[in-house]
Amino acid sequence: MKQWYEQLFENFAMAYDKEGFTAGTIGEVDFIEQEIGFDKSKRILDIGCGTGRHAIELAKRGYTVTGVDLSATQLARAREKAAEVGVTVEFIQQDARAIDTVAAFEVVIMLCEGAFSLMESDDMNFQILQNGARALKDKGKFIFSTLNALFPLYHSTQEFINANSTDARSEQNCFDLLTFREHSIYQSTDDAGNPQRVVCNERYYAPSEITWYLQSLHFKKIDIYGCKLGKFSRHDKLTTEDYEMLVIAEK
Repeated sequence: MKQWYEQLFENFAMAYDKEGFTAGTIGEVDFIEQEIGFDKSKRILDIGCGTGRHAIELAKRGYTVTGVDLSATQLARAREKAAEVGVTVEFIQQDARAIDTVAAFEVVIMLCEGAFSLMESDDMNFQILQNGARALKDKGKFIFSTLNALFPLYHSTQEFINANSTDARSEQNCFDLLTFREHSIYQSTDDAGNPQRVVCNERYYAPSEITWYLQSLHFKKIDIYGCKLGKFSRHDKLTTEDYEMLVIAEK
């Protein structure tokens, strides 16, 4: 039986690119470039790359990028988009829990819940962090965003998602304080115009959890900030108003 994230992205590539959160790509890539010192010799791995929006923009700026995603449909759209703008990105269909690349990249990015936090168990989510860390060379940098567990303690995630979604609707949201998991029903329209209804199960993380995970993976410097759409910054202190948090870890 397919998991909810496999069902959602099975035929959702064109619709995904129309979602409002994709408008932040340019600003987010600007930040990544600053973080890596505009060094185009650095190889970048994009985990959960989806339709390739960050990977393609980085390639347009001269970086060598490999994108990994579980969805064949998302990757097919990514390859189309890369061809349309005349850039080369290596797109690989692979489960983020099974990446076995060792010390091949100077930078790993994983943005907009790219695989991490979507898995059905904490062990599986941790596997993804492990694989991201393993793919990094010594002194490499891991830049990712994840759901902020402080947000649903003070806000309705259903209202937030519905206010920021172009087409999809989130319903029957229930946040479990014991597991920091949100159970909800996500209704959207796929690329063929068919309605789809997916029962979701997402994990929100406390900053202290992320710090502990990364310390256990031997990252020497770990910084966590608020995560603003298209405006990633080291000046944004994480608060209860941030739906996501931005994590920057260095080996």
